[in-house]
Amino acid sequence: MRLAKNQSEKFQEMSPLLPILSRTSAVSRFLTGGGLFFGLGAVARASEHAEHGLSQDAPVLFNLGPLPVSNSMLVTWVVALLVIFFARAATRRIQEVPTGLQNFWEWLVGSLYEFLEGIIGAQLVKKTFWFFATVFLFILSANWFGLIPGVGTIGWGMAAEGSSNLEHVSRPLLRGVNADLNMTAAMSMIFFGCWTYWALKENGLKGFVLHIFGPKGGTTGAVKVLMVVVFFCVGLLEVVSILFRPVSLSFRLYGNIFAGENVLEAMSSIVPVLAWLTPIPFYFMELLVGVVQALVFMLLTAVFTLLICTHDAEHGEHH
Repeated sequence: MRLAKNQSEKFQEMSPLLPILSRTSAVSRFLTGGGLFFGLGAVARASEHAEHGLSQDAPVLFNLGPLPVSNSMLVTWVVALLVIFFARAATRRIQEVPTGLQNFWEWLVGSLYEFLEGIIGAQLVKKTFWFFATVFLFILSANWFGLIPGVGTIGWGMAAEGSSNLEHVSRPLLRGVNADLNMTAAMSMIFFGCWTYWALKENGLKGFVLHIFGPKGGTTGAVKVLMVVVFFCVGLLEVVSILFRPVSLSFRLYGNIFAGENVLEAMSSIVPVLAWLTPIPFYFMELLVGVVQALVFMLLTAVFTLLICTHDAEHGEHH
């Protein structure tokens, strides 16, 4: 085992970005008729108790100065560039009567705008649409890009006994963006920063505090004093809820995408003879999950923003 480990380390040092195709690639097996898979170079032997499935950590591929670049970060850049290039291509030659890419892009953006306007209102959507539309398009593109054959199935791993074919890719060259908790947590924290800015701009500092801790209703006398105490305690719970929103947002998206990718790999190895067939229904289900998770993230952030920017009658007059 020590010799195999040394061979693997030497191979990674000599060829740090040399791709190796895994024989557990469900989609690749389907597209090639279950056929040709190969390995390049020396790889470590597979352990009998080696764990299969996508690892929770994203391996670092290389460093740009002090910045370590992981496989999920590399895919993030690729997806972002693809979305930017598509938007530029669709709007390069604006026509009064849109056709082709321009027609599709205007339909997509217009549909998102009308959808959000019906939820958070015409005034708020003008200030926040740029964020919600960008988040939706990026998450959807990243989720679908992660299903392309080769993402998660090209890289380094363990060789099957007596063969150069890989039994499992433990260090993929490319990894689904939202299957990395670092990415989903970063998007959630960016939203939290935007949410704080929008809340303070819409309410002011005093109005923001009153929105969370202020008593509601037109009570007077001793009842009003009691309501002040009650709503102050409710405000403390609301603060805890607000602080946990980035955590819940990041783990919800990460958990669904991470689990989906592991399900696809599990289905491809549960019946080796039918490894090209069993994951196909789950593959199409993941296409739907990609849309749903992008929509859920956008809707939750939009509703959180609406709740903090909505004024009751008394606060509205003060504002």
